Amino acid sequence: MAHLGDRMCARPDQDTMPHSFPFLSTEQKKELSDIAQKIVAPGKGILAADESTGSVAKRFQSINTENTEENRRLYRQLLFTADKIEPCIGGVIFFHETLYQKTDDGKLFPELIKERGMVVGIKVDKGVVPLAGTNGETTTQGLDGLYERCAQYKKDGADFAKWRCVLKITDTTPSELAIKENANVLARYASICQMHGIVPIVEPEILPDGDHDLKRCQYVTEKVMDYSKKRWPPLNGQFSYLEFQQPGDQKHTTPSPSHPSLSNLPPLLFKWPEASINLNAMNQCPLHRPWAITFSYGRALQASALKAWGGKPENGKACQDEFIKRALNNSKACQGKYVSTGDKGAAGGESLFVANHSY
Repeated sequence: MAHLGDRMCARPDQDTMPHSFPFLSTEQKKELSDIAQKIVAPGKGILAADESTGSVAKRFQSINTENTEENRRLYRQLLFTADKIEPCIGGVIFFHETLYQKTDDGKLFPELIKERGMVVGIKVDKGVVPLAGTNGETTTQGLDGLYERCAQYKKDGADFAKWRCVLKITDTTPSELAIKENANVLARYASICQMHGIVPIVEPEILPDGDHDLKRCQYVTEKVMDYSKKRWPPLNGQFSYLEFQQPGDQKHTTPSPSHPSLSNLPPLLFKWPEASINLNAMNQCPLHRPWAITFSYGRALQASALKAWGGKPENGKACQDEFIKRALNNSKACQGKYVSTGDKGAAGGESLFVANHSY
């Protein structure tokens, strides 16, 4: 599976799932295929609830709520127990802490998610670190001990995983070294996951920071994707990417969602209404699409819910109502059936862009 930042993901077509993974048995291939199909079944996408403790601290600070383990548990419990999300959410990505937290009545979150027919995912990377020999570029750490961690996560209920590598567009970046290093890291991560029956989400994220135009982003994205497929052959024909192109956040001219070119459909997705509108436009595009184009959203699903909650127990239902509304909208959008009502939600249509974003 290809995860494109906090934006979209694409899944393989039913008829083109893995048939040439030399290190996997027929049973393993079928297990991976079944998991992938379940996560992004028609009308479904991913809730990315894998924010690190540090990232949650920033979110909670915006609503004047203390960043404690209990508050993190309470907030995520509201999301996971919301009504009517089964037709909208196929999978939920957890942070390590969340995988072992429980509901008020003592049920582990993974058990709750599985009982509701959704697939449990886990963030397995350990964050970005500086890449020596580059001009401020990064690689992602976490390969050490990943084999053992994946084995344990599988036992504890995780069936898919996420690993994020970051590349930034400037006049001199991304460098060949950064592209190759991050592709190598993603390939090693993906192979380890598959050995344990875990579907890997491969995420070489091209950050939106900068003043580059759409053409520059398209060129960089295609270059990164091409090298990633070379480094991990299963991506070549078995798993593929929907190239996500966007101009930099400092560019003021963005393509219209009604533009007929698929590469121009998703402009800046920094506000949740635009995220839904553009996802919908991509699914209405008359071009041939061998992939299901769906969503993997964190802030776009949570921003209004978080504001509605405000850290107050009495606002639990309001929080869930906002989350359900966003989930339903994006479920419609990934089927090309979304119609905007103009409702900006509790977050007021505020920008979701975070410069130099890290988890």
